Amino acid sequence: MKTNNQESKKRRGSSTKDRILDAALDIIQEKTIGGLRIRLVAEKADMVQSNIQYYFISKKDLLLAVQKKVLNRYREIRQHSISLLKADSQLSLEDHLGIFINQKIYTIRKEKRYDVAELDFWNQSRLEPDMHREFCLSYESWRQEIRDMISCFAPEMPLIKQNLLSGITVSLLEGAAVQFLADRQAFDLDLYFAYCKEILIKEIKG
Repeated sequence: MKTNNQESKKRRGSSTKDRILDAALDIIQEKTIGGLRIRLVAEKADMVQSNIQYYFISKKDLLLAVQKKVLNRYREIRQHSISLLKADSQLSLEDHLGIFINQKIYTIRKEKRYDVAELDFWNQSRLEPDMHREFCLSYESWRQEIRDMISCFAPEMPLIKQNLLSGITVSLLEGAAVQFLADRQAFDLDLYFAYCKEILIKEIKG
């Protein structure tokens, strides 16, 4: 059984890690991954550099942790949407699509640093094998969630089409982030995603 002191240390450690990762996300948004320096993260987090290196030995370790934080944040937002929607009846196809769409709308509008970091990680992953592996795993995890949804509502759909549709869905979501973050006047975000949902429902329901 953990003592109160042990629990207190654990909470402090978790809080410190979060501060470091949040500071790193801010630096990436401001200066890109190429401009990230442990010194800058320490300044942003208001702590000494040795504190950063206590938790993350190298810049690479820190970046891999930030990469996982981005993926986990996306999942947290989707889980929150599920908890709000859950009732006695099962969620509809429209509900499930809305969970993915609302998560992307939320990050684009409210927490764009996560999307900015994700796009930068794609570029960086071309040069860093560990980062590339994590990037591929995160996208496969995303596609698998969508495939599971498709197979639930269209069990007779051939697997090859399920795979294609899951990839198309991710592209629609990510494409909006790329375009909208570059130019907020490019299109109406709500209308874009309403049309995406309409297209996907037609494809899934046949």
